[in-house]
Amino acid sequence: MFQALRGVSLSIATGEFVAIMGASGSGKSTFMNLLGCLDRPTRGSYHLDGMDVSRMSSDQLAALRNREIGFVFQGFNLLPKLTSLDNVALPLMYAGMGRQARRQQAQAVLERVGLGERSHHTPLQLSGGQQQRVAIARAMATRPRIIFADEPTGNLDSETSHQVMGLFSQLNRDEGITLVLVTHEADIAAYARRRIRFQDGRVVEDVPQKAVTA
Repeated sequence: MFQALRGVSLSIATGEFVAIMGASGSGKSTFMNLLGCLDRPTRGSYHLDGMDVSRMSSDQLAALRNREIGFVFQGFNLLPKLTSLDNVALPLMYAGMGRQARRQQAQAVLERVGLGERSHHTPLQLSGGQQQRVAIARAMATRPRIIFADEPTGNLDSETSHQVMGLFSQLNRDEGITLVLVTHEADIAAYARRRIRFQDGRVVEDVPQKAVTA
């Protein structure tokens, strides 16, 4: 039986900014999916805020994700016919928030990422960097304690990538959001204060580092 992860034992503290690195097939994306409660471990356990999430039902996991976790992906995953405001407000609708309240909160988060004046633009009216900022705002909308970012700069040019990473650093520093970043790019991983490297499903490096600033 193929094992994507082997003998992994790690703790990530509240407020950390961690970069997870490794070649394709190293296990880093599987690890991210487990941390983000998108998959369950077939062996072992995973505790989030003291809760053994490996024993939770699918409904419990969905509620936990919506309450505690934000996701940012390489492909933005914005709905093309919705405005920035409506894309950001979507998880708030799933959380049961009323229309006026969720629109106000979505607008506030868009302003936080510097896109307050673009709230009525659709994704096609935005640059790649702006679309990723909308995706970050959507991840922040429910005020999660943790954001998981999977190759968030993969579709961006170098300058825009560093602007986005500067925003992540600011959110981690100013709001205490725990950030877990998957990347294969060393200059992007350098924004984190801890670097974990996977190889063949195992952790081969776990070191603190001095984070660069944008």
